Amino acid sequence: MKNLKFRLPNLTETILVLLLICSGYMVRGQGSGTTENAIVRNASDEDLKWGPCPSFMGDGCNITVLHGNPKKPNTDILFKMKGNTSVPRHWHNSPERMVLISGMMRVNYDGQAPEVLQAGDYAYGPAERPHTASCLSDEPCVLFIAFEEPIDAMPGSNKD
Repeated sequence: MKNLKFRLPNLTETILVLLLICSGYMVRGQGSGTTENAIVRNASDEDLKWGPCPSFMGDGCNITVLHGNPKKPNTDILFKMKGNTSVPRHWHNSPERMVLISGMMRVNYDGQAPEVLQAGDYAYGPAERPHTASCLSDEPCVLFIAFEEPIDAMPGSNKD
């Protein structure tokens, strides 16, 4: 049988390990105990304040903020397009995490085959990837979008 030796850690090592463990709990616990309220929104809520999309997208779309501040990271919005309309090629500095709430929408990201989304479908759009969108249904298309970075939309390609 091998002789195993056990070494007790010195005080400095013990303190460092405890600090690392505690800092992990503190980071994970950030926001706990917050006074922020949970919220529930519906795309048809009358109290939602719909505003225009950026002017280059035309007047066929609107957005409303569900949660967060569009000038800061981590904002959730609804993007609504009139039925049978399109928005031109554009891109964002932030990735987009999306779920189509209503309608049928075609999205076309540069370098990929177009995809058609049905209500309930999830889509991910990489940051800085130019794309177009078209509402293929007669009814409006309503898309939930979660942005990681402040909300923006630039026309054309990020290489233009």
